[in-house]
Amino acid sequence: MDNQSSYDSMMGVMASEETRTVKSTPARTPSGEGPLAPAPRAWAVRLVVVGIVLSALNLRPAITSLGALLEEVRDGLGMSGSVAGLLTSVPPLCFAVFGVMAPRLARRFGTGAVVCAGMVAITTGLLIRPYTGSTAGFLAASALALMGIAVSNVLMPVIVKRWFPDRVGSMTGLYSMALALGTSAAAAVTVPVTEALGGSWQSGLAVWAGLAAAAVLPWIPLVRDRGPASAESKAVRSVPTRVEGAGPVRPVHTRVEAPVLRITRSRTAWALAVFFGLQATAAYITMGWMAQIFRDAGVSAGTAGLLLAVTMVMGVPLAFVIPRVATRLPHQGPIVIALGVCGLAGYAGLYLAPAAGAWAWAVLLGVSNCAFPLALTMVGMRARTGAGVAQLSAFAQSTGYLISIPGPLLVGVLYQHSGGWGLPIALMIGLMIPQMAVGVLAGRDRTVEEEAAR
Repeated sequence: MDNQSSYDSMMGVMASEETRTVKSTPARTPSGEGPLAPAPRAWAVRLVVVGIVLSALNLRPAITSLGALLEEVRDGLGMSGSVAGLLTSVPPLCFAVFGVMAPRLARRFGTGAVVCAGMVAITTGLLIRPYTGSTAGFLAASALALMGIAVSNVLMPVIVKRWFPDRVGSMTGLYSMALALGTSAAAAVTVPVTEALGGSWQSGLAVWAGLAAAAVLPWIPLVRDRGPASAESKAVRSVPTRVEGAGPVRPVHTRVEAPVLRITRSRTAWALAVFFGLQATAAYITMGWMAQIFRDAGVSAGTAGLLLAVTMVMGVPLAFVIPRVATRLPHQGPIVIALGVCGLAGYAGLYLAPAAGAWAWAVLLGVSNCAFPLALTMVGMRARTGAGVAQLSAFAQSTGYLISIPGPLLVGVLYQHSGGWGLPIALMIGLMIPQMAVGVLAGRDRTVEEEAAR
């Protein structure tokens, strides 16, 4: 599909809402039952906060729980190293394919309904995938869960922009912190929980469906709620006109649609998409393979899971701090450079002394992986309007995840054919340099609307 036509045909959840005004009659609810309140309802705001946090907690356990038990899953299903590499490439593939659909689905059904359905898909996929009994079935059930994660990935920045337009940094930080907490918790406790449940890797993976089921609940009351921008979505512009034989001039209400934002004309959008893709490559290689790197270096399975958890848990405080700092800077390039340097140091340590300095490398790579909340923050900063954020989020994440697909697969192939981790780690080091370069470009103080207009 042509990128231009794909993204031009897909206005964000609020595409027409940003340009409609009311001059004669108040906006009405989607059902037409009276005027909307000028401010969002307090109960709805609280539910959205709870929903954001619970949803974020569920956006990575499907991946990191598998990383902690990858060796057991490979043995149980008879996977080769190349097939396991394919398995670690499934998340970005699903995020790219299904993420691009999120704005269109949300425009039709509402963000709350789509995220609610996404949480249901995660719950179902996590519950059934360990018991499919085959590699194909395991991949299919994983894809179902990842589909739910994909649409939620794209819509979280949109929800933050719509409900909390004056608190983008702090709410993105809260969301990113919850995401990092869920990621690290899955990495840390999956192995102990599996042992407590009798050593069955199936039970150890399926238990995470319970957390996903809890995330469905806060979105149920919001399924039909379109958010605080609903008043705008039903607004009209009054155009004075005379109806023949009807006496004086009276207003006729017309709907004015926003022009399509040609997102692919923006250099910043492309830079942000490539930055997102390269940081996702590093993240999914880390989540899928880092525990195995430590285990092959002589570290026990439980300790390797804890090391992966340390890497993930570093994102809990930093994911809250980095977005707040980023929104106060005119250029986010210095943060990009600092995170990249930490990544280079961590990879060098894995190459030279994986077991001796394991805890230090885990910390450094955890800091480096905080490029993810930085990328989400820049999505909110590089667009002026909610519609722009929706399109930029879909474009940057879908294109970025497409870019990230080959990385984990290539690591699996290099590992199997070289018999060690030297070449895969060299690949990771090589990818960090362009990540830093495009991150600096994406961090410049400009908006995609301005660039697309030019």
